[in-house]
Amino acid sequence: MAPKLDTAFNCPFCNGARTVTCAIDLEHGTASARCGACGEKFDTAADHLTEPVDVFSDWLDACEADGAAAGGGR
Repeated sequence: MAPKLDTAFNCPFCNGARTVTCAIDLEHGTASARCGACGEKFDTAADHLTEPVDVFSDWLDACEADGAAAGGGR
């Protein structure tokens, strides 16, 4: 049996533990990650292979590219 992938993640902005959840809308081909603690949000494209961990990873990549994560001088 394959290990279960995470569905809640630590926020790259407020460092809240497991406060980020992801929603995937296959009908519209979109996905979003949102922190329930600080309200930061990220939107990206999605397809039938997209999992919550993919959405969160895209967010982290975008934060790194922008230098916007916690401690990154947003």
